[in-house]
Amino acid sequence: MTPLTAVLLVGLGVVVGGFGTIIGVGGGFILVPVLLLAYPDDEPAIITSISLAVVFFNALSGSLGYARLRRIDYRTGLTFALATIPGAIVGAAATNWVPRQGFDLTFGLLLIALSIYMALRAGATSGRRSASLRPNAQRALTDSAGITYDYSFNRELGITISFLVGFIASFLGVGGGIIHVPVMVSLLSFPAHVATATSHFILVFTALTGTVVHIVDGSLAEGWARMTALAVGVVAGAQIGARLSGRLPAGVIVRLLAVALFAVAVRLIIAGATG
Repeated sequence: MTPLTAVLLVGLGVVVGGFGTIIGVGGGFILVPVLLLAYPDDEPAIITSISLAVVFFNALSGSLGYARLRRIDYRTGLTFALATIPGAIVGAAATNWVPRQGFDLTFGLLLIALSIYMALRAGATSGRRSASLRPNAQRALTDSAGITYDYSFNRELGITISFLVGFIASFLGVGGGIIHVPVMVSLLSFPAHVATATSHFILVFTALTGTVVHIVDGSLAEGWARMTALAVGVVAGAQIGARLSGRLPAGVIVRLLAVALFAVAVRLIIAGATG
């Protein structure tokens, strides 16, 4: 890897870490298509393993930033993270034996529907949120700015969805926050700021699990140098993103998330239609 390539990868990492942390995702949805374009001869498993490893470092750095803001729901985050781990293991292994074309197309269409829903309800995010489906868990969280978030959600639904998020995230190499945050906001009625911070905390466990699987199966062996350069960038970018997120209204965060979700959906549909 040349010095110029290393500098470009670090810069890409800063962008991925900053934007990903603002909306509570690992940034794999940006990283994967860029790496596929830059390294068209690499096997998909190599690109996926690099992405997941970078997502881990992004999530770890971003979580430290959000911890200082006191916006992480640790109790819920640990519960959901435990549910994602088995799904992440299955998803990482499934990259070698599950047909991608039909999966990409179907899942892309579902994500487009979700992105449209998120965009339409973004204006209501800063005001009254819709009630969670049969809530049975109550939380109250006060952040470093003195803002208190009161919310309730269905714990069992969250656990079930977290398992599926673990599978899909590890299978696609996108970390999981791009799915988890919309679900936490739309179905579980988390405040957007708490959802993004808690999602980043969950990503630490999800991405680490998938990365370990890829290390064991050898997928990451050819991508260590690129992963290291990207990791340097995302660690810095995540700190910037965490600071900026505190200055953005919840509705803006949800709209940014909807745009990101739509971009992921389009990429998946194109991959499914042309694969």
